[in-house]
Amino acid sequence: MRAMPTTVICVSHADGAGGAEVARLVAERLGYRYADDEIVARAARDAGLYPEALALAESREAGRRVEVDFGRFENTDKLRDLICAAIVTTANDGPVVIGAHAASFALLGRPDVLRVLVTASDGTRERRIAEGEGLDAKAAAKVLKESDKGRASYIKQFYDVDRELPTHYDLVVNTDVLDAATAVEAIVTAADAAALSPA
Repeated sequence: MRAMPTTVICVSHADGAGGAEVARLVAERLGYRYADDEIVARAARDAGLYPEALALAESREAGRRVEVDFGRFENTDKLRDLICAAIVTTANDGPVVIGAHAASFALLGRPDVLRVLVTASDGTRERRIAEGEGLDAKAAAKVLKESDKGRASYIKQFYDVDRELPTHYDLVVNTDVLDAATAVEAIVTAADAAALSPA
C-alpha cells in the first residue's frame, strides 16, 4: 500500500553545516517551493507586525516578553504560535522545502513530512564560518558557540525540547562526509522511499 506522498521536507541545520544551500538545492531538484524568510513574513503579516521585528524576536534569546515593534511587547508564547501557524499554513499550501525555524517540531506527526537534519563536526563548521565571514579561528569558534547556544534556546523555548537528538529526524546528513550534491541525492531518495513505504 502506498503511503501519503512526501510533500513537505523540513531541513533543520546548524550554522556552518551547509544546510541552507542543501535545502535550496533539494527544492530546485524536486520542483518544490523553498520557504525560509517567507515563514517570518507570513507570520508578521497575519499579526500586523514588521517582518524584521518578528525575525529579530525569533532569533534572540527571549524572556517572557519581547519587544517586537516600536515599544510593543508580545508574550513569547504568542510569537511561537505565530511562527508555528505560519509553518503549518506553508506546509498546507503544497509541495515545499522549509528551511530552519525548527519546522520539524512544528509539523510533528504529519505523515507527508520528511524531517532532515544537516550537520557537521565543530571543526568543519568553524572552518566554514571563518572562511565565509572572514574571521580567524578563535572568532569563528565564538560565533559557532553562540549560534549553537541560541539554537538550543530556541528549540527549548518554542518546543520545550531540552536536547535535540538525531531521533527527532527521519534523516541526518553529515556534510563532513557528503558534499552538497550527494546530500541532496540522499534527501531526495529518502523522500521517495518515505512516499513508497507501507502506511
